[in-house]
Amino acid sequence: MRLGLFLVSPQWPGRSHGEALAETVRLAVLADRRGLDDVWLAEHHFVSYGVCPSATTLAAHLLAATPRIGVGTAVSVLPVGHPVALAEQAAMLDQLAPGRLTLGVGRGGPWRELVVQGGGTARFERGFAEELDALLGAWRGPVAGEGPTLTFPEVGVVPCPATPGGPPVRVAATSAATVDLAADRDLPLLLGMHADDAERGAMVRRWDARAGRAGEHVGVGIAHVASTRAAAQRAVRAALPTWLGPGLAGHVRADGAPRTLRDPVAYTDLLCGLHPVGTVDDLAEHLEGTAAATGLRRFALMVQTTGDPARTTETVEALAHVRDLLSDSSEDHARGVRR
Repeated sequence: MRLGLFLVSPQWPGRSHGEALAETVRLAVLADRRGLDDVWLAEHHFVSYGVCPSATTLAAHLLAATPRIGVGTAVSVLPVGHPVALAEQAAMLDQLAPGRLTLGVGRGGPWRELVVQGGGTARFERGFAEELDALLGAWRGPVAGEGPTLTFPEVGVVPCPATPGGPPVRVAATSAATVDLAADRDLPLLLGMHADDAERGAMVRRWDARAGRAGEHVGVGIAHVASTRAAAQRAVRAALPTWLGPGLAGHVRADGAPRTLRDPVAYTDLLCGLHPVGTVDDLAEHLEGTAAATGLRRFALMVQTTGDPARTTETVEALAHVRDLLSDSSEDHARGVRR
C-alpha cells in the first residue's frame, strides 16, 4: 500500500498566501523524510480554498526541494490552458527528475478561470477527451489539433520526456463516462474525497473490467490523528468549516449563474464519516477496510484539517507509522501465502 499527502495549500483564516505555500513545502519535505510515498498538489484559481494556481510550478519546486518522494498533480485542470503547453512542462520535469512526477488531470469545475485564462465553457463541456489525447500525443511524437475543440498545426514537444511515452497520468473521475474515457486510454483514476467506498469501489471495478487489468488508482481523502477517535473528530469538526466556508464560497461560475453553496459543517461531517479520523489504530483499520472494499492500494490524504501545524505534523508522523504497520501486515500475509 502506498500512502501520500494531498496538499491543497489552504489559506486558513488569518494566514497569508506565503504562509500557506510555505506550509505546503514544509509538509512535503517532512513527508519525504518520514518515508511516505507521494505528495499530490491541488490547483485552484482565484479562491482561498487553495492558493496554488499551477500544480506543475509547485511540483517543480518540490522536486528540487526533496531527494526521493513522488510528486503528483491532483489535478492539473486541462480546460484552463493548453494541453500541449502542459505536456511541455511535464516533459521538462520528467527530464529533470526522472520517474518522480505523476500528472493527474481533470476537467475541473465550471468556474470563471475558464473564460479568464482558459478555453472557455465549450472546452469544459465537450473538449476533455480531445484535450487528453493531445496531451498524450505530444509525448509520443508530433501532434496536431484537428478539432473540433482544439485546432493547431503539427508540433513536436521539446524536450521529450525521459520516461518513454511520458510520465504516468491519472484521471480524476466522478462519473461513469469519465471512468470509461480513462479506461479506454489505460489511464488509472484519481477518486475524490466526497465519494464513499461503495461508489469508489464501483468505479474501480468498472475501470478494471473495461481496461482488462487492475489499475493503480488513487483514493483521495482526509486524515487526522489524536489520542482518541472522539478527540480527533471533535478537532476536525471545530476547525475545518472555518476554512471550507470561505474557500468554497469563492468559486464563481463562468456563466455568471447563481450556485447552491455546499454547507461547510455538513460537508465536514460527511468527510469525517468517510475517511480515517481517529487514533493511529483507527487510521490503519480504516485504510485496510477501504482497500478491501474498493481495491484501492494508493491513498492521498489531506492532513491540514485543523489549521494547526503542530497537529498536522503529528498526523504526518502517524501516517508514516501507519504505512509501516500496513507494510508489515502485507509482508506477514505474503509469508503466510508462501508457506
